[in-house]
Amino acid sequence: MASKRTKEILALLDEAYTREYKCYLNHENAGQLLIATILSAQCTDARVNIVTETLFRKYPDMQAFADADLAELEQDIKPTGFYRNKAKNIIGCAKKLMEEYGGEVPNDLEALTSLPGVGRKTANVIRGNIYHEPSVVVDTHVKRISRRLGLTKEEDPEKIEFELMKVLPKDHWILYNIQIITFGRQICFARNPKCGECFLTKYCREFGKGKKTT
Repeated sequence: MASKRTKEILALLDEAYTREYKCYLNHENAGQLLIATILSAQCTDARVNIVTETLFRKYPDMQAFADADLAELEQDIKPTGFYRNKAKNIIGCAKKLMEEYGGEVPNDLEALTSLPGVGRKTANVIRGNIYHEPSVVVDTHVKRISRRLGLTKEEDPEKIEFELMKVLPKDHWILYNIQIITFGRQICFARNPKCGECFLTKYCREFGKGKKTT
């Protein structure tokens, strides 16, 4: 059961950003979102979208990724950073999907996290955005801002995920991530947040501790 304080925070987020579900990674199907999310590690969504615009034309389905040449795929995704590891994981992931799931992306958390390069964050992105399973996605924005808002004191993303599952109502699990990403990109930066423009300062544990800006 969400507390009165948590409900107030969510109401203000709903008012500012609506309850519209929006995924910032461009995709047309579950396989593309899976690949895009793997590429998004330590990379901006904007850069990933630039790369996948041509990548998904070159590799139109999961079989194409499974058959990809490792060195060639590395060059195709190089702008996203950590490209060697990402390319290896993408090919491994695609091969396992072809061999065990007929090229389809499963919706089960355990099955998803058994895929190379797929952790809980990526799995929950798929479950929430593709299969509409209530899921909490903990990225850098959610971690930073949830701590600032006092919704968690944890540092570990998995522990934060479980804590948010307790304090947030299910209908806000994916929505909270979408709203917080926008909030984190527009106002609540990691450094020099725009506290003067923030509508959540009343609830912020760090407001007034030397981090605010005018």
